[in-house]
Amino acid sequence: MNYIFFLLISLSIAAGIINNKLDDVVNAMLSGADTAVKISFSLIGIMAFWLGIMRIAEKSGLIQIISKLLNPIAKLLFKDIKKDSPVTGDIAMSLSANALGLTNAATPIGLKVMKELQEENKDKEKATDAMCMFLGMNTAGFQIIPATVIAVLAGAGAKNPTEIILPTLIVTTLSFLTAIVSALILKHLWRKYD
Repeated sequence: MNYIFFLLISLSIAAGIINNKLDDVVNAMLSGADTAVKISFSLIGIMAFWLGIMRIAEKSGLIQIISKLLNPIAKLLFKDIKKDSPVTGDIAMSLSANALGLTNAATPIGLKVMKELQEENKDKEKATDAMCMFLGMNTAGFQIIPATVIAVLAGAGAKNPTEIILPTLIVTTLSFLTAIVSALILKHLWRKYD
């Protein structure tokens, strides 16, 4: 990735020299760096806020309540997980964190889920159906509140950064359902050829 960025910057500078617009290239770089810093600071604020809310929800037991509500769905979708396995609650917590737009908080939980699923896996060389289902659901990233996107839009100076909520809800719901259906279909197709 560093090579790609280096190549893009080098080509931009070369194009600026060839077209006698090096001043415009340098001004655009400085302006872009300034915007990046502003957006980063707005992200720090909103992530600190939402991670704080998540911590309060965790300490107050709200996350456990959400996890218990999602637990029957998780058990239905992840049938090959052992009964009363703690991984089911972790799956529900990961999905809850993603739904609140806290992808940074959901990542360590998701890694923990995959590690626990691998421990239950009998064939360590192949992913289980539960691992594939979780990966699809986690990648689709259903979100009710896209906190990170709202922070980026606010940092970029958008007039109404929250108007992204409804389109995000529609798109992430469709992608989430598509991931679930695809995992279920591919599970049956794969078994035919396995």
